[in-house]
Amino acid sequence: MLHVVKRDGRKVEFNSIKITNAIKSASEEIGYDLKESEFIDLTQKIITHIENLNLNEMDVEDIQNIVEEVLIEKDYKKLWIAYSNYRKERNNIREIKSDLMKAIDKIGVETDRDNANVGNNYSSKLLRIASESNKWHNLANMPKHLAKAHENGDIYYHDLDSYNLTVNCLHIPTKEVLINGFNTGYGYIRSPKRIESAAELSCILLQSSQNDMFGGQSHPDFDNDMSVFVDYTRQEIVEELRELGIEEDRIKELAEKKLRRIIEQSMQGIIYNLNTMHSRAGSQVPFSSINLGIPKSKDAALICEIFLTEYEKGLGHGEQPIFPNIIFRVKDGVNKKIEDPYYYLFRIACRVASKRMNPTFMNIDADFNKLYYDMGVIPSTMGCRTYVCSNVNGDPGPKGRGNIAPTTINLPRIGIMSKGNMDKFFKLLDERLNLSYESLMHRYNTLKKLRVKDLPFVVGQKLMKGSENLKEEDSIEPILKQGSWAIGFIGLAEALVALTGKHHGESEDSRNLGLKIITHIRNYTDKLTEKTHLNWSCYATPAEGLSGKFIVQDKKIFGEIKGITDKEYYTNSYHVPVNFPISIKDKIDIEAPYHKLCNGGHISYIELDDYPSEDTIYDIINYAYSNTNISYIGINFHIRYCKNCGTYLHGENSCPNCGSNDIQGISRVTGYLSLDERFGQGKLAEREDRISQATGQKVYCN
Repeated sequence: MLHVVKRDGRKVEFNSIKITNAIKSASEEIGYDLKESEFIDLTQKIITHIENLNLNEMDVEDIQNIVEEVLIEKDYKKLWIAYSNYRKERNNIREIKSDLMKAIDKIGVETDRDNANVGNNYSSKLLRIASESNKWHNLANMPKHLAKAHENGDIYYHDLDSYNLTVNCLHIPTKEVLINGFNTGYGYIRSPKRIESAAELSCILLQSSQNDMFGGQSHPDFDNDMSVFVDYTRQEIVEELRELGIEEDRIKELAEKKLRRIIEQSMQGIIYNLNTMHSRAGSQVPFSSINLGIPKSKDAALICEIFLTEYEKGLGHGEQPIFPNIIFRVKDGVNKKIEDPYYYLFRIACRVASKRMNPTFMNIDADFNKLYYDMGVIPSTMGCRTYVCSNVNGDPGPKGRGNIAPTTINLPRIGIMSKGNMDKFFKLLDERLNLSYESLMHRYNTLKKLRVKDLPFVVGQKLMKGSENLKEEDSIEPILKQGSWAIGFIGLAEALVALTGKHHGESEDSRNLGLKIITHIRNYTDKLTEKTHLNWSCYATPAEGLSGKFIVQDKKIFGEIKGITDKEYYTNSYHVPVNFPISIKDKIDIEAPYHKLCNGGHISYIELDDYPSEDTIYDIINYAYSNTNISYIGINFHIRYCKNCGTYLHGENSCPNCGSNDIQGISRVTGYLSLDERFGQGKLAEREDRISQATGQKVYCN
């Protein structure tokens, strides 16, 4: 009796019916019309071949080889091709299942670090397992050349697990949603009247939105939006004081003091909520960003001031809040100069940033921002850098809009393949741009199959522009026309080294070439906007997990190349390499022009090796915004504090206050803050290489 040895080592009795069924399946796939007697005859000939070998057992692959031999021998060439393809497809499915099982096993031990905001609890692991499964599903169901481009590392489809399920990010129209009220699925939430209720509901908006999306969410004009709920609270306090019989001439002073305390508690509540409430099946706190700094009223200025000072206080023991990202917008005539009415807010922002790394700063006088400001639109950004303002399909501005989906190009690989030939480089770049366009259009056509009921909060509750007149069963396509479609890039520095031997921090020629390359991408996306009437953008990708993924793939192909693949990460977007000694001024000057080119999102970091002073923060921002067209800047340094008592450390390995060795480190990764231990391998290596632009010393030496 013959036994078949299966791929997993198990032995089973030989069953000829399985051979007949496999041949039938191949025949049906190509519409090959065979009689039942022919199937039986072919099966019998295969059995005869096997019997002639006189074996007690055979591997399943050897049996399948005999099937193919018989089909060729009997001149069933079309059937042989179909069977061979069927066999390869089954092998591919088995390999996918095997890879998926390995990924699930790995996640069961510890959640990966593609996203430093994801924890390691049950919910996180369950979400990651589902994520891995849907990645394979989406790759299997897209055109093969697009799947291949992603799998081999030419381009990258961000959040592939969400490819067929949802969109990226959103600037919430906070004031409008709160005034109208909303429904999270279990009942209508009335419009708040008091600032306390509005503050609490602003957190619910962020949390509920994130459950519908794969990216982050922002309050794009937080201080102005929240200010509309201040005066009702004030008037209520005044009435309470009158009812208590307080003298009229004291009421105003007492009311303002009590109002301030209420706002302080409300802003503190937001900070606490955004660092404790979880979204996405409990796997992470919301990726939240808050834009402020351009108040249109004294009440808005009060919100701005108190929010900053409450963030400065930290959490319960003074610990560093991770969220929200805070973006303080700087504008000449508003808050930039000492004679401006809200200059004091700018100075508070600098003071808070000197301790907390937040806020980051946005230059509204950059010409591409000022263009919209002069139209009555205040630009805003996500903490991770996503920027949406222009709109080919309606009114410009960020509210109710976001990035729909990005695709990123591996620039270093193109540089390596070009071997210094610029014509070849731009030819390959055009091929990757065309692939990126095709992939995003495929994603567009996939997403437009979704209905309003599939995104019940952000679309069903009309948070997203384009959803105003949609019903539950309608396609979400109108919102896809309002958001942006981003073609991003990573590793400009390494691509320049491959092409010229030097990156843009080292050479004027490389600097000019770098601008030429990114201008080429921007011109391509501008043409796509005209061609498709969708909002296309050039995107300085915030590559967190991707910074390590691309280089691993390229190292396998090209080996270690000095200055390119001889580390564990590619440099983020257009940044000067983190380990290159460069002054603050030069780094700002070199990176500034890319902010205008990257209309889908941009940021520059200044790395410092100790806690800066308020004046240092002010001087850096003031230089940048007075001398260049740079827009979005973050000041980075390493925060370390005692988890036991909250004392901040300056290089010590134990707490000088209580002696504890339980020390927490905080660093910035791709725009947002994270615990040191949550960094992925690529970003961990990048962070260890960072040196200070002030001293040239290593930043993360502890």
